[in-house]
Amino acid sequence: MVYKKYLIYSIAVFLLIAVMAVWYKLWTPGKDFTDGRYDKQQNGIWIQHGWLGDDLWFIRNKKKEKIAYFRNTDEIKSLASLLQKHNINDVFPHLCPTLSNGEIPAVDHEQTEKFLNEFKRLRIIPWVGGVLGIQAFPERPEWRRRFVDSVSRLLKMYPEFAGIHINIEPCPSGDENFLTLLDDVRRVLPKGKILSVVAFPPPTILHPFSDVHWDEDYYRQVSKRADQMVVMMYDTAIRFEKIYQYIMVDWTKKILDWSGDAKVLFGLPAYQDADTGYHDPEVENLFNALPAIHAGLIRFNELPRNYQGISLYCEWEMNVEKWGIFESHFQSKK
Repeated sequence: MVYKKYLIYSIAVFLLIAVMAVWYKLWTPGKDFTDGRYDKQQNGIWIQHGWLGDDLWFIRNKKKEKIAYFRNTDEIKSLASLLQKHNINDVFPHLCPTLSNGEIPAVDHEQTEKFLNEFKRLRIIPWVGGVLGIQAFPERPEWRRRFVDSVSRLLKMYPEFAGIHINIEPCPSGDENFLTLLDDVRRVLPKGKILSVVAFPPPTILHPFSDVHWDEDYYRQVSKRADQMVVMMYDTAIRFEKIYQYIMVDWTKKILDWSGDAKVLFGLPAYQDADTGYHDPEVENLFNALPAIHAGLIRFNELPRNYQGISLYCEWEMNVEKWGIFESHFQSKK
């Protein structure tokens, strides 16, 4: 009798596992569209420090041999052409991390002028910030003052910049100091300049940590202060493609609902960093991410007014294969 009960239980468990396996195989949380329906041709991309950085940055980071590459006018033109070809509109050149006193790293003046001249048709929004508690100290009034002053000087020196792109990581949900920093930056922004923020996605059961996920209330508070929310839709530590897509679908809907009038770019992974533990490039990649964005957007009867597009992380890890995925599974052919 005991053996018979054990056998029935074992069969039931086996059948349950088999049904779940079949269901998972047939389950398609993403939606693959190849007609470019969700490409508004206003996408973004994060690009390398070398495109604007001064010579001291190359020396400090033992990259002196790369100065000639970034200073080459043909390379700058080539990058501008590549981005325009792929409907990139917003370009975030790396100027992180700040010095510990809040000062933004220096740019090379001649290089910056040359870069801006070749990128006239695109919006250049410098990417500034740093690691919380190491380079970024928004809780310190003096640090905020130096940071805000350096933002103001940068935008006055180069009025061609479209605004400033702030990235502080981690940034805990509910952090009032970050909100104060955004208010301070807003006060010095010249008229018409964009306050762009690197934002964190909502928490999930699998990854509920408040230091890298923002709840709805905090999301709405940040978006009230920003013109643009560029959301990091990665670093989930998830090891299953469909689970990653499922979570991204949910994020897409929530983020657009929570962002108010701020424009939204969904930051998508095109990088490796396989040894970090929180990112698996076999799961978090453009091939899996783009269908998830599609499936999230299809939930809306009409495309939300605050939806702008996607932003690629990052230029220095894009290659022919990744651009091909972007072209085939997202880019408008118009």
